[in-house]
Amino acid sequence: MTQTLSGRLDRVLHNVPRAYPGPGGAIAVLREGEVLVRHAWGWANAERRIAFTPRTLFRMCSITKQFTCGVLLDLFPDPSVLDSDVRRHLPRLEQSAPSTLHLCHNQSGLRDYWAVAMLQGAPAESAFGDSDAVRIIAGTQTVQFTPGSRYAYANQNFRILSDILQECTGCCFAELLRAGIFDRLGMDTAFLAADTRAMPDGTEGYEGTYEGGFRAAENRILWTGDAGLGASLDDMIAWERHIDATRDDPDALYSRLCAPVQFDDGNQAAYGFGLGRRNVLGRAVNAHGGALRGWRSHRMFVPSERISVIVMFNHLSAAHEAATDLLAAVLGEERPPPAAAGPDPHWLGGYVEPETGLAVRIDVMPGAGLRLRYNHPAEHLDLQPDGSARGDSVSLRPEDDGLRMDRPDENQSSRLRPCRGTAALDVAGRYRCDELESELTIADAGGLLYGGCSGPLGQGRMELLEAVGPDLWTMPCPRALDHTPPGDWTLAFQRDGTGTVSKVEVGCLLARRLPYQRLGSSAGA
Repeated sequence: MTQTLSGRLDRVLHNVPRAYPGPGGAIAVLREGEVLVRHAWGWANAERRIAFTPRTLFRMCSITKQFTCGVLLDLFPDPSVLDSDVRRHLPRLEQSAPSTLHLCHNQSGLRDYWAVAMLQGAPAESAFGDSDAVRIIAGTQTVQFTPGSRYAYANQNFRILSDILQECTGCCFAELLRAGIFDRLGMDTAFLAADTRAMPDGTEGYEGTYEGGFRAAENRILWTGDAGLGASLDDMIAWERHIDATRDDPDALYSRLCAPVQFDDGNQAAYGFGLGRRNVLGRAVNAHGGALRGWRSHRMFVPSERISVIVMFNHLSAAHEAATDLLAAVLGEERPPPAAAGPDPHWLGGYVEPETGLAVRIDVMPGAGLRLRYNHPAEHLDLQPDGSARGDSVSLRPEDDGLRMDRPDENQSSRLRPCRGTAALDVAGRYRCDELESELTIADAGGLLYGGCSGPLGQGRMELLEAVGPDLWTMPCPRALDHTPPGDWTLAFQRDGTGTVSKVEVGCLLARRLPYQRLGSSAGA
């Protein structure tokens, strides 16, 4: 390592814990299989004063998905032989079932089961066990798009895969991970951390901020192939070394995980086999993040540079941003500055995306750029000289017939429908979704509308609604079972021939177009 590179890494090692403050963390950087950085700081458990070290056990969360697909490809080189097993796990599905590969690539069309759980009334800190997962998966009657036509993140895709692997081999998923990957690669302390309530070495995840203070996060999910990996920094270093050592072997496990993936129409997909394909600092990377309340992680590999970066935070700072800082330091490059603010475009305001039925809200972001509220979290877009606006994976461009939103990672392009006017308050009432066996209550409480969900998993809290336009509202869901919550639910009310509200369609990007029929009015709370 040159003195110049050493100096850059020393600076970023000094800056990262301060730019992303929290109880503790760990980072690693590798180049050509050599460890350039292996560093940990702070506390794995601040109350018990357990230090965070490279051997601390950490919840890698959704980084698990690539390992689930790795076990699958190792045991079943042709995953399509399991297609009938996928169908078996969806006994009530009224449409064509997704294939095994659709699950691997998040192209299944299934609505994310942790988002659905919030519609079924689950409080954010409630338990979610194996029986809850089976009930929601088996209760699926419809998909939100034709499998293979679009991308949408759905955690149960990978739970279904791990369940099928257990059933077909007669071995528990923890044993399959150990025999198929961990033992082979020297990931000595990696394990299936299925119970999110506690880690065996006492490591805690924390909610809160440096300014407001941190508190131990409460999680009560049981998960498997979707997010159950527990591993230390040293375990993940072993994974990255294996990736570099086998980079030129097309039959190697990671090479197969990184193989090009397409949608059924032939368009290139940006996600496959539990890995995202992205461009970072002008270079192609394959990467994935992980998150649960109190836990954030990110790993990436840059094939052209043979660089790997790993970040683990036991708090909610942006691990992917820290990973990009580390990559920039190794490359000796500066991150691009924010675009300069320009005049506000004339097309700010509220819209509806016609395919998903979801509200789209566009406004000016404090500082510079635009804020697009459609996905969660809200997306930042920079205005371009041609009058369009672009973000990491989305663009908005005015056309003669309206405003077009392009989302190539999701294989979607659509002309947004403007939503202008005033929302009426006569939508209060009770609404029922038969597929979810759940209800939505809208209450007029002193001239303000609030909404809350209830169903098999309990009774959710009432949240203040925000009007977007005529008969179009959003209901916030800022905290959920999973770290990444649905965000804002779109509530699109519909009226009968007399002008009376008779139904509402509820959705978010993770779970779209769920129909609810009105049961009665609810004038107040």
